Order: sequence, then C-alpha cells, then structure tokens
Amino acid sequence: MKGQAIAIALVIASGVAMSVMSLSTLKTLDGTRAAYYERYRFAQVFAGFKRGPRTLESRVQHIPGVARADLRIVQNVNLIVPGLPEPAVGKLISIPDHGTPKLNQLYLRRGRLPEPGRLEVLVGESFANEHSFQPGDSVEAILNGRLRELTMVGIVLSPEYIVEMDPGDMLPDFKRFGLFWVPETEMEAAFDMEGAANDLSLTLMRGASEDDVIRRLDNLLDDWGGVGSYGRDEHMSHRFITDELAGLEAMGLVTPIIFMAVAAFLLNMVMTRVIAMQREQIAALKAFGYYNLEVGWHYCKMVTLIVVAGVVAGTLFGVWMGHGMAALYAAFFKFPIFYFQFDLQTAVITAVLSVAAALVGTLNSLRAASQLPPAEAMRPAPPGKFSKTIIERMGLQRLLSPAWRMIIRQLHRQPLKAVFSVLGISAAVGILVLGNFMNDAMDFLIDFQFRQVQRQDLQVSLFEPTGIDVVNDFQHITGVRQVEAFRGLAVRLRNGARSHRTAIQGMGKTRQLYRVVNQNGVDQDLSRDGLVVSDALARKLNSRVGDSVVVEVLEGERPVTSARIVGTIDDLSGLNAFASRDFVNRITREGPRITGAWMTVDAEHLDDVYASLKETPYVVGVNSKEATIDSFTSTVADSQLQMQSFVIGFAIVIAAGVVYNTARITLSERDRELATMRVLGFTHAEVSVVLLGELALLTLAAIPVGLAFGYAMVWLTTTSLATDLFRIPLVISTGTFAQAAIIVLLAAFASGWMVRRRLYHLDLFAVLKGKE
Repeated sequence: MKGQAIAIALVIASGVAMSVMSLSTLKTLDGTRAAYYERYRFAQVFAGFKRGPRTLESRVQHIPGVARADLRIVQNVNLIVPGLPEPAVGKLISIPDHGTPKLNQLYLRRGRLPEPGRLEVLVGESFANEHSFQPGDSVEAILNGRLRELTMVGIVLSPEYIVEMDPGDMLPDFKRFGLFWVPETEMEAAFDMEGAANDLSLTLMRGASEDDVIRRLDNLLDDWGGVGSYGRDEHMSHRFITDELAGLEAMGLVTPIIFMAVAAFLLNMVMTRVIAMQREQIAALKAFGYYNLEVGWHYCKMVTLIVVAGVVAGTLFGVWMGHGMAALYAAFFKFPIFYFQFDLQTAVITAVLSVAAALVGTLNSLRAASQLPPAEAMRPAPPGKFSKTIIERMGLQRLLSPAWRMIIRQLHRQPLKAVFSVLGISAAVGILVLGNFMNDAMDFLIDFQFRQVQRQDLQVSLFEPTGIDVVNDFQHITGVRQVEAFRGLAVRLRNGARSHRTAIQGMGKTRQLYRVVNQNGVDQDLSRDGLVVSDALARKLNSRVGDSVVVEVLEGERPVTSARIVGTIDDLSGLNAFASRDFVNRITREGPRITGAWMTVDAEHLDDVYASLKETPYVVGVNSKEATIDSFTSTVADSQLQMQSFVIGFAIVIAAGVVYNTARITLSERDRELATMRVLGFTHAEVSVVLLGELALLTLAAIPVGLAFGYAMVWLTTTSLATDLFRIPLVISTGTFAQAAIIVLLAAFASGWMVRRRLYHLDLFAVLKGKE
C-alpha cells in the first residue's frame, strides 16, 4: 500500500502546506504591522487643508477623543532624477528640525538625520533602492517654481508608507514616485509657509468615536480650506496591506478544506478496500478475543499514520514556501524587520483538523471493521447485485466489445464510488482553472484599463485648479498631438448614514483619450447633469440609478449640493465618480477650471515633451501610461508566478492521487478477474483496457464537472476578494480551460501507466486455486 499511502499523504501535505504558508505569513504580516504601527506611532486620523496657523494644533488637541496631534507641511513636487527622462513625482513631508515627529515616526535605515540650515532630506527606501541612491547623492526638484537640489543624507522607513505610493495611483511605482522628509524650516522657506501648515495627523483615545472626531475636525478646518478628514481605513498604504491580509486569510482557510475533503475521500476508498480484503483476518482476531474497539483502533492508527506523514511533510514544505513569500513581501512592504515566523498554533490546528477530517472520512469503514461479526467475516463477501445497465436496456451492448461491457457493468454496480472518483478528479481540474485564471484576468484588466479606458500616453497633474487656457500651452509643446483636460474635485458623497470620500472626475464633451465605459465596451453618457459612478461605489452608498446623493465639496468654498446618479459602470479599480466638466464647475462655483490633462505624443518627441513639462512650474506630476503598465506587470508578476506554480503542482498531486488510488483499488478488487482473463487468452492490451478504460471514463466525465467547479471557484474568488482598490474581472479563456483539462489528462495517463506495470506481475497460477 505504500504507493497509495504516499499519494494520500501528498494530497494532505499540499493542503497543509498552503494553510501553513498562508496563515503563518498572515500572522507574521499582521503582527509585524501592528507592532510597527504602535512603536512608531502611526496616526489614526488624517486631514489636509489649504493653509492654517500652527496654533491649530492646540485647538485640535482639545477635541474630545483626540490623544495626540501633529501638524506638518506636505507638498508634491516634480523631480529631475539622473538617468530618468520623464519627470518623477516627489512628496515632501516636513519633520522637526530637532528630534522626531510626534506621530508617524521614521526608522533610519542608513545615513544620518538632516542638519538645520541646509536642504538635506531623508528619502524613502523604495525610491532609493530603485535608483541605487546612497546617502550623499542628490536629485533636483522644482520647489514653488524654483529648481533646487535635494541632498539625501539618510534612507528611512515610515509606518505611514509601508507601501510607498501616491494616493492617486492605482499601483506603486517606486521608480517615479519618491518620499522625502525635509526639516521644517526648509519647508517653510521653500513654500512660503512660515508659522503655517497644511496637513494634520492625530491619534485617538481608547474608546473614542472616530466618526465624531472626524466631524468635529472637519468643522474646525472649514475656515482653513480643509479637504476632508479620513480614518486609517481610507489610508492608501493601510488599505493596500489590509487587502493583502484578507487574500492570505481566504487562501489559508478555503484551500485546505478542498484538499482535506479529497484526502478523506481517498482514505475512505482505501480503507473500505483494505477491510474487504482482510475480512478473514478480522474474523480470526475476534475469534481469539480481540474487542471491537481494538480492531477499530488498529485501523485508526493506520489512517493517523498516513495523515501525520502528510502533515509533517506539508508543514516543512509550507515553511519553505512561507520563506519565499516573506522575501516577496519584504521587497514590497517596507518594515524595519520582516522575517517569516512559523506559527506553531496554526500548524497544530491544521494537523488536528487533518486527522479529524481523515477519521470522519473513514468513519463508516472503521465502524464496519469493528462491528463485523466473526462468523460473517469468515464467509467470502457476497457478490454484488446484478442488474442491466442503461446501455443494455437500450439494446446497444452489441456495439461494445466484451472489455467495455465489463467496464460499464463495473461502474453500474458501484455508482457511489464512480461519483466520488469523478468529484475528486474534478477538484483537481477546478483548482487548475482557479490557479491559471489570474493570467486571463490580468491580461483583460491591462487591455481594458490601459487600452480601452485610458488611451492617452501621458497624464499631467497641475499644482492647483487653473484656467482652461493652459490647454493651449500644452498643445504648443513640440510632439504633443492631442490634449483633453479634466477637473478633479475632492468630495464626500452621502446617502443617509452611508458616505464615502472620493473625487469626481469632470470631463469634457470629447472623450477620446479617457473613456467612461463598461467592461463590454459601451460608453456612458455624461451630457446630463448628474453622476456616473462605479457599481462598487453605488453599492457602498446603497444607491441606484435615479437616486440623489449629497455632494460635500472638500475644497474651495466647500459648497454642499445634491446630484442624481444617472448611470453606473462596472469598472475594475477604485470607487470612482464621473460627470461633465461643466457640471463640476457649476458645483464649485469657480468658473471654468481644470486640474490636469491627458495627452498623446509622438514617440520620437517624447523626451522633448518630458523636458518641457519639467520646466513648466504649474505642473506637479506627469504619469506615463506605459510606465504604469510596466509597474503593474512587475508588481504582480513575481507573486503571481510563484503562487501559480504552487497551485498547479498541488492540483497535479490531487489528480494523480485520485486516479492512482482509484486504479490501485480497482486492480486489488479485480486482480483474480484480470488474471483469469490472462489465463483464458486475453492479451495484456485487452486486460489493460478493462483496468484503465474505467479510469479513462471517470477522468473524461470529471473534466466538464471540474471546469464548472473551477468557474464557480473563480466566481467565489472574484466576489470575496473584491475591494475598494481592485475588482478582479471574471474572465476565463478557452486556453485556461484547455490547459486544466490537458494537465489532468497527463496526470491520469502517468498514474495509469504506473498501475499498468503491475499487470505484468499478476500471479496467473493463483487463480487456478480456490480460496480456502
């Protein structure tokens, strides 16, 4: 039985490995994040405003529930990085001239702190690593219209930016976005902010109401151009890592259940056959005085031994996989210290559940062994009941060879065994579909987001809302072919007790460079006064087309109005709202204004366009679509490739385990029949058809069931993993279905070939002897 035991142990090991890897990594990541937040005082509420005096800090401290507040200056600037033709974006954050910030404290990885009186800065590690910067290197930045040199004297980490990304980006771009911490006096002088600030973060007292503090804080900052306060759950870095934790938890809980169910089924098949083969031995043991419990315990130990072997192997492999995942996370999530920590509690719980699942799966067989009366056990098992198959009732048996008639009759006699075999193999097919569909989803997402929706080459962001005349400036840049302006407006949308902080994207009448489309390619009409919102945003606000929502503008004079939802789109990223630019300008009561533009450029003049934009003082950011695609693919590729290889390997284990065990059990049950056929003159090929034809039918029947099962799992995955940041499209290509079917067929072929070799070693003389 060693082959069957190894196959079952490998199935158990696969589920245990996924559980240990996912849940241990989850606990490591969550524990590291919590310790980092606490030790380095990550804020709980954040707020931006136009400009306010430093005395605001004491007033904020008096808001009930506020434990600590910290004012600072935050500005986005254009960077000129050596060797990088396009402009990069730098976020400058002020820090005290001496000492450390009250909140969001920094961890100095290398170098030293800046000295007052010099334009020395600290740089985030992701940006520094991407450009191989060392303490002492420098970059140029346009500060308030003046070109200045920033000397990087230290490389740091911040709990506020575990993922170093701009809140307006869909994914991190470590090459084109950098974080810099600048002494307070230098920031005040560079941006004319003496004695003033424009950003605030704070922590709360235990038991304080975050919503109440945010409401009071917004009221306080109204006079200073507040743009809306928000909690930690809306902070981009925190949301990003929280979504990753949710994915790990789902993987660690759902996947092992599938493997344990398959393992329990395999053990049930094996133990049922073993007990049937050992009826005489069981009877002899009971005749000698062994109790039912002792006989049952004997087989329990056999099951437990197989499970324990699988648990040990799976735990070791899960630890190895966990170290690989930790290395990926350490490169992406920036913690001072991050090492994979094996979670013994998870391993113990997984082991107990594996043993319990196996024993439950074999409970019926164990009960049969322990309760088998000695007299009954000494008699041969009664033959199965014969009845005509459907094919025979239809009179089609003459179309089949004798070997195929045997196969059909065998399946007809044991329908439950056939059904469970089909379900076991279909689980492998479904897991392969689930593991490979992500490639299809990512290909569709890139095509939809970056070729159907975003058709521009560059997106240019302005320092503040500006007159429409700047579009003419862009159009006169050599190499620029087409320009479309937009007006982004920070708002909070409310519907009763539900609300969400987002931005309305005000767009012009001509929308060729950025389209508002559904996944089927149908454009949404923005000509009517109202909002077109993401389906996800509509669900969050509990709103439908035709409903009105309250629009609280979070900039300028901060007017409050209402708007009707005139359409929804099934987009794939963010919780977005779109409207005509005229409608947005009427809401703000500021007249025609824009905050950015999309443009297409000639490839041969791209560097010239970059150079011109670098010298434009009111441009605060330039995003290249191709650079975003590169960042997207490089961010997803490593982790996706590694997880895909694990899933494919585990699915092959399931397929091979089910097919191999089914074939071995069939061979054990029918060895006398097959040997008799050989004595009667059947060839090896004809005998092989009887043995392996049944497996072939089961595998072929399992493939369509498995494809449907895979589709259901993909739907469940896309539904459960949908977040405010991303919605994974439910897209499965024909190639993915075909690949899953082919891999399972190959695994079945390999298993069948291994079992077929045993046909050459059948004892042909044994069948000539009667059973004693």
